[in-house]
Amino acid sequence: MNVLIIGSGGREHAIAWKLNQSSQLEQLFIAPGNAGTEKEGINVDLDITNFEQIGDFCLEKSIEVVVVGPEAPLVNGIHDFFESNEKLNSICVVGPKKAGAQLEGSKSFSKAFMKRHNIPTAKYFSATKENINDGIAFLMKLKGPYVLKADGLAAGKGVLILERLEEAMVELKSMLNGKFGEASKSVVIEEFLDGKEVSVFVITDGTSYKILPEAKDYKRIGEKDTGLNTGGMGAVSPVTFANKDFLDKVDNQVIIPTIKGLKKEGIDYSGFIFFGIINVKKDPYVIEYNCRLGDPETEVVMLRLKSDLLELFDGLASGTLSERNVEIDPRTATTIMMVSEGYPEAYEKGKSITGLENVVDSTVFHAGTTKNKEYNLVTNGGRVMAVSSFGKDVPTALAKSYNSVNKIEFEGKNYRKDIGFDLIKE
Repeated sequence: MNVLIIGSGGREHAIAWKLNQSSQLEQLFIAPGNAGTEKEGINVDLDITNFEQIGDFCLEKSIEVVVVGPEAPLVNGIHDFFESNEKLNSICVVGPKKAGAQLEGSKSFSKAFMKRHNIPTAKYFSATKENINDGIAFLMKLKGPYVLKADGLAAGKGVLILERLEEAMVELKSMLNGKFGEASKSVVIEEFLDGKEVSVFVITDGTSYKILPEAKDYKRIGEKDTGLNTGGMGAVSPVTFANKDFLDKVDNQVIIPTIKGLKKEGIDYSGFIFFGIINVKKDPYVIEYNCRLGDPETEVVMLRLKSDLLELFDGLASGTLSERNVEIDPRTATTIMMVSEGYPEAYEKGKSITGLENVVDSTVFHAGTTKNKEYNLVTNGGRVMAVSSFGKDVPTALAKSYNSVNKIEFEGKNYRKDIGFDLIKE
């Protein structure tokens, strides 16, 4: 099969790396890709917002599967575009249509969906400029901390957790006045839930589904979960507190009602669903949905997935997903994200990267990298590389990842030194 992956980050590199292990793969293209993905397939300079250009390329290269990595093309309707075109509608698009992508594209939609289908989640109120007084009244009924979420896509940075009521009121007004642009024209105010988080992933054809390895990611830039939110500073899989009993609850109380709810509402969903789960006194609550795989969780999920990923995609295309097997490696996988100095705020690009050839115990997934005019490897983003390793347990896997991180150098490199430490203490 010929496959096109859309995206340029660590998630897309990990998917490309995994697909490359399939005997069914003929040609693999990544658009636009990065300096790491070019080792897995052919990087293609396509505009991921230009669906016509992507469609023409798919026809030219006889693409059979399109894997959509990031959320924006899904929310903007790339799957709908392919389905509405008689030349493209036989291509399997891994990712939901616009209606299903609302699970991620609109926090208000996803919260209302959960309420309709009795899926456990925090109490909430959707605030706009028109009902801001009701929003403030709802805030006043809550106990701190106070959670404010931009309704639309904000690149993982549209969530504020605030300790003081007065601060929450000020930030609510700021968000509604455009702090996160169009994404915060509506703001979801949520009850704060205290517990430990875990990311759970499924691949579904809308009727059947397969559960992939769970993971825990670390969003804050600083040690002990301090500082600004980022796209993710590292991940660990499996997650010690997400035992069989807890994951069975997730399956029965969250996953099954979600799949059934989508079907009941006539939403034709095909692709990945990410469930952001919080463990509150051994019960799962949904924090958020994503309509694609998470990053950097994908970098550990793909390591632990022993099954042929392309075979699962073929199951989506042929409606035979229920007949496919998912086999998971029992070992622990960890990933440490190396980032540019200044990230998640302003940072410089073009810093020379050295030492990759010395890494032997880890798999390095590129995120923000490119080649300069001299064809040397340089930084090209805030998150630069995800250094991923296997081990018999969390400490062993982490030791390998950190050892490899110390072999890779670029000016201003930064990384968290406490990824997974909370799991070791359990």
